[in-house]
Amino acid sequence: MRAPFANQRAYLYGQAPGIVEGEERLPWRGRAGQTLRRWLELDEDAFYATFYCASVTRCYPGRPASGRGDRTPTPREQELCSFWHRWEVELLRPRLIVPVGGLALRAILGPSSLTECIGERHELDGVPVIPLPHPSGASSWPNVPANRKRLDSALSLIHQELARLH
Repeated sequence: MRAPFANQRAYLYGQAPGIVEGEERLPWRGRAGQTLRRWLELDEDAFYATFYCASVTRCYPGRPASGRGDRTPTPREQELCSFWHRWEVELLRPRLIVPVGGLALRAILGPSSLTECIGERHELDGVPVIPLPHPSGASSWPNVPANRKRLDSALSLIHQELARLH
């Protein structure tokens, strides 16, 4: 019998699970996940069959003092979870890596500007890396017209890479 996710060849790397993800025990289940799947033009089944989903930290970090969005995990929290990413990439050998948001982008590519990286194809040890902005409603980044063009370019690149994988 074949494992249901045996064909996952893409690695989606986010910041941290949200409240809904913790309750449902499945990544990208909240509003940000709905937006992400809409951007990628994938229904839930296709999304989870395509992407192995991981995050910089593995538990919900809570709300920030402002109460808007989710708290950014501290450097120590990020450090404590970093071994998971290293092991996952080594074991899964993804053929595409999609960091979602600035924190994930920096964890994958090092100090980088989100705006400069979105819409560009990068490589990490020969694996294509195509960053996306975070689809959270708390982020206004995708609402800027120039940024929307960058997002559209990134999504086009992801679709090209996914087509190549299948």
